[in-house]
Amino acid sequence: MKITFIGGGNMARALISGLTANGVPAGEISVVEPDADKRAELSSMYGVKAYDAANGDALQCDAIVLAVKPQQLAKVASGIAPMISGQLVISIAAGILEKDLSNWLGGHERIVRVMPNTPAQVMMGVSALHAMEGVDEAGRWAAEKILSAVGETIWLEQEEKMDAFTALCGSGPAYVFYFLEAMADAAVEMGFDREQAKSMAIGTFAGSVKLAAESGEDAATLRMKITSKGGTTEKAILSMESDGVKRKIVDAIRAAEARSRELGIELGRASC
Repeated sequence: MKITFIGGGNMARALISGLTANGVPAGEISVVEPDADKRAELSSMYGVKAYDAANGDALQCDAIVLAVKPQQLAKVASGIAPMISGQLVISIAAGILEKDLSNWLGGHERIVRVMPNTPAQVMMGVSALHAMEGVDEAGRWAAEKILSAVGETIWLEQEEKMDAFTALCGSGPAYVFYFLEAMADAAVEMGFDREQAKSMAIGTFAGSVKLAAESGEDAATLRMKITSKGGTTEKAILSMESDGVKRKIVDAIRAAEARSRELGIELGRASC
């Protein structure tokens, strides 16, 4: 399977790294990247072919991965539309609706929309995929092969679910970092230096996530097991409960979902 990435940013690099680590020959991968320094770096690091612009040679492939900023996608898609035939097109541009991308590509419908998240950069991502009706089983297999190179994949039956996934998993790492930031700040307030605070917060989070993944028990059960009546953990949990922290987190995620939906509409209109 020959794959061409349009855009050589962090997510494209993560996918290229994952694919080559999983046995895809570097010679089967091409990247279109206007920045000369980035092109040189991509070729040097991964051994892939790098082009300064999308052309017939670059698009002689089975799958095209659109890895550009959402605001750039309309222009990029319109530019490559005359060179698209039967290739599978995978879009990782957040918020762009399939119908809009299809229009920009001249009616092409062999499209898979994907929402990855940043842990893909360390091969621990979670990506949601949704395929247009024009994508056959071979196309779905190809899209899953590409995205599974950097972590778990989830197929969505309705494209509308992409907004919820974006709010939960696409934005989710920022929520984790926000909580880590608060834990580290608390440690500093209590007399630890910044490096110790960072190490303690990350270590606690990493160990807890590993325990949650491997124990088979849900988060509520695990929490209750370490919340002794009258103890320190209970005091902290009661403080958060009295401030409505859990409800506020849920509300925040729903706000992110609503904004994702709004952005999809705005980005589609902006290109008209």
